[in-house]
Amino acid sequence: MIDSAHIHRAFDADLERIRNLILEMGGLTEAQIEESAEVLLRRDNEGAAAVIERDKRIDALELEIDTEVVRVLALRQPIAQDLRMVITVMKIAGNLERIGDYARNNAKRAMAIAHAPPVGNAAGTLKRMARAVQDMLRDGLDAYVKGDLDLAADVRIRDEEVDQMYNGLFRELLTHMMEDPRHISPSMHLLFVAKNIERMGDHVTGIVEQVIFTITGELPEDDRPKGDDSSYAEIMPSDIAPKGQD
Repeated sequence: MIDSAHIHRAFDADLERIRNLILEMGGLTEAQIEESAEVLLRRDNEGAAAVIERDKRIDALELEIDTEVVRVLALRQPIAQDLRMVITVMKIAGNLERIGDYARNNAKRAMAIAHAPPVGNAAGTLKRMARAVQDMLRDGLDAYVKGDLDLAADVRIRDEEVDQMYNGLFRELLTHMMEDPRHISPSMHLLFVAKNIERMGDHVTGIVEQVIFTITGELPEDDRPKGDDSSYAEIMPSDIAPKGQD
């Protein structure tokens, strides 16, 4: 006779182990978001190299989580909400891994422009963007642990703020490039960094949408709020005042 209570206890233990791996992965990813912005601000090549190296641990954790999930699916054969909980962690891990990749890529960009002259206050704006995404991720992981539907929905909405910061920086950097050709190369790197951070916010949104799915059994029906209109931006020379003029 199958001991159902024992099976439930074993499944709960499996979920707890996977949840702890997700939280370890999330904590590392959150730190990578912050540090990849800091090394850009500090022009710290050694710190950037450390960010790049730490990404290997995030990749290893994703692989470990995927392996655990496959084992649980084969051994426990969960159904209904239990199945959603198991599948969701794979998707959350995938989003965390992509965020880690973006942080690693930003560290590489930081190394590429470490000796270039600053472009306005772009580095400071990028740090604020990164902090916003970092806060979103922290709250998104809290929503996952607590099963907090309201918090997950709140994080989803906050992605629009990151998009708006990206739009402002996009236009600022284009202006710097048009005013002074010496700013073109570092500004292009900074634009890629900004886009990477904006994409990090999208992946955090993906995480909380999976949290919502786990709780309700459905993904949000409405399109996620998006404020990134850079694809449609057009800046004409006549929009930029000559140097020395307001």
